[in-house]
Amino acid sequence: GYRVSLQGNFFGRNHTYITFPEYNPCKHIKLDPPANIQSNVTASKCQIWWSVPWYLVEILQYELQYKEYSMSWETALNKTPSSSLPQIEIEATELRSGITYIARLRCKVSENEDSYHSQWSEWSQTTVFQRPGIPKLSEKILNTRTMQFLFIPLSFGALLYLFWNCKLSSSCFLTSGQKASPVLTFPHQLLSFSHSIICTMGILR
Repeated sequence: GYRVSLQGNFFGRNHTYITFPEYNPCKHIKLDPPANIQSNVTASKCQIWWSVPWYLVEILQYELQYKEYSMSWETALNKTPSSSLPQIEIEATELRSGITYIARLRCKVSENEDSYHSQWSEWSQTTVFQRPGIPKLSEKILNTRTMQFLFIPLSFGALLYLFWNCKLSSSCFLTSGQKASPVLTFPHQLLSFSHSIICTMGILR
């Protein structure tokens, strides 16, 4: 160990003050914060990783803070990795859909380490991530049902219009002594139109 002392000159006389009679630098370390912090979000989780010197990887422990981007750090949640690996995961269930989050990290020598001891480093640079928004199932169902309710009366209205148009056309043809071809083609038109309605309703479902 080392002995740390303070020397001073007061009123022309030198004085020595022993501050730390037994000082061990290995027990008083303050590390640089983790560097190059990055994140990646999937449907099930957010992965965050960072860089530290290779010779420190096995003896460090970390603390992660994350919060909604618009909130203060006083409201941040803390998370501790379960291993010394420079990475951590946040489950998607811990994040709100469509909300932007910001995270930061700090490190120190693990408390399980006997040879070294340190205090927490300063906080690292931040990384920003967002869980993608998921459409609500109820809204999707509501939109589908609304389309169905609107489509049904419009379809029957179109059928009535087609029927009335063909009826008038056939009356005109019969009065003038020509062949009533629209009367013969009307059933085919009606069946074709009905088939289109059924297919469309199937798509909407």
